[in-house]
Amino acid sequence: MRSILITGAASGIGAGIAHELAAAGHHVIVSDLSLEGAEAVAAEIRGQGGSAEAVALDVTSGESVAAALAAVSRPVEVLVNNAGLQHVSPLEEFPLAKWDFLVQVMLVGVARLTRAVLPGMRERGYGRIVNIGSIHALVASPYKSAYVAAKHGLVGFSKVIALETADTDITINTICPSYVKTPLVDRQIADQARTRGISEAEVVGQVMLKPMPKGVFIEMDELAGTTAFLISPAARNMTGQTLVLDGGWTVQ
Repeated sequence: MRSILITGAASGIGAGIAHELAAAGHHVIVSDLSLEGAEAVAAEIRGQGGSAEAVALDVTSGESVAAALAAVSRPVEVLVNNAGLQHVSPLEEFPLAKWDFLVQVMLVGVARLTRAVLPGMRERGYGRIVNIGSIHALVASPYKSAYVAAKHGLVGFSKVIALETADTDITINTICPSYVKTPLVDRQIADQARTRGISEAEVVGQVMLKPMPKGVFIEMDELAGTTAFLISPAARNMTGQTLVLDGGWTVQ
């Protein structure tokens, strides 16, 4: 059993990964800006026989990160950097405060939390860091300049930390899925429809799934299974890598 801290785990991908990894026998620390939401997910996991606890965590705050790590019941052996958000807008209309906030959560926040857990991982001689990236860490889409910039930066960040931790049994890798059907994507569908002036069905068929030869959304068990592999002994020499789950999008 590993102790796994997942950020942004009150809903969507984070909650899905938390449920799957708890079912596999790991202890899951469900963290989120919303403590109530995190506690609800942790309670669901415990109700299903899993091991879980909840903690409030704002990755944009050093004080919150320190308080969260002090509050958890056991050391963090695995960190899953999942917290994210989206805003869809042409750059000329993109509020700069919102642009900065997206980068603070999805790039600076990842660095802040990773920096906080690394000393403990080094001391114990073991650590696994899994970043939930995106197909947009590799390719671009219109109207998502902040998200695409942050996710591209995440890949570079992972490569650097892989080199800095190569002297011990710590790895860091990035999983890059194309669209996963989550509440965040549901909101994107509505935003894209409004921004592009097309229907929501057209957004799904002609914008989101069209670039994917397989033409289907990525499922939660695929993300959880890939995460489980990255923290397994079989992946102990995989570090600084980008694992792409995109239905063939980037092979074209």
